[in-house]
Amino acid sequence: MHTDMISLCRLLLVVVFLGLWETAAVKKWIDPFFFSSPSGIVKYLCDMLADHSFFTHTGITLLETVASFLLVTLLSLLCAMLLWYVHSLAEVLEPYLVVLNSLPKSALAPLLIVWLGTGTNTIIVAGISVAIFGSVINLYTGFTQADPEMLKLIYTLGGNRLDALRKVILPGSIPLILSNMKVNIGLSLVGVIIGEFLAARRGLGYLIIYGSQVFQLSMVITSIIILCAIAMVFYKLIQSLEHYYRKKY
Repeated sequence: MHTDMISLCRLLLVVVFLGLWETAAVKKWIDPFFFSSPSGIVKYLCDMLADHSFFTHTGITLLETVASFLLVTLLSLLCAMLLWYVHSLAEVLEPYLVVLNSLPKSALAPLLIVWLGTGTNTIIVAGISVAIFGSVINLYTGFTQADPEMLKLIYTLGGNRLDALRKVILPGSIPLILSNMKVNIGLSLVGVIIGEFLAARRGLGYLIIYGSQVFQLSMVITSIIILCAIAMVFYKLIQSLEHYYRKKY
């Protein structure tokens, strides 16, 4: 199917869904109190823009997500490089990484609050905890699957393991790193929202949990839509970076 036709079909699907939702709310097929409506969401979004709460809550969540994402990217890359460089360390730690990656990260949030208190630091650490273990495993696995012929050439020419890391592993793993970043941005956002559910007084996660408690469903759904827009923008930015790399190299 042509790209323009695909985009048109996607847009049409959204328009039809919103139209049916609004119609169902107006005609009382569904209860607007519990399900809200597109017009109610637009009205609440305008109110947020008018009192500047949109910028406050969205800005806080954006800051925490970007900080978590950058730290996850840096730490996971450093850890994966260390595991590849020191093979015996990888053999010892790999089972623990798998277990920690399988652990429901929401179970860690109460502990983080006790250890770190409530605030931005706790939320950033929550965002990191959701993404980092899987990221380390994926990067390390990718590093171990590097071209063996290139590695053999490096060693034959007198290079050591550090030379192999710098000249073969890292350059050959850039597509993997970029692909991993696309996953990490979504996981970091999930972790930040989990943290904001429990340890925040500002942010989109706080609005979602507060709105559900006071039955302001327009607040909840508007916050979710903003989160979807944030995730899409971040994903597209990293995807553009990935396309630029592939086109250039």
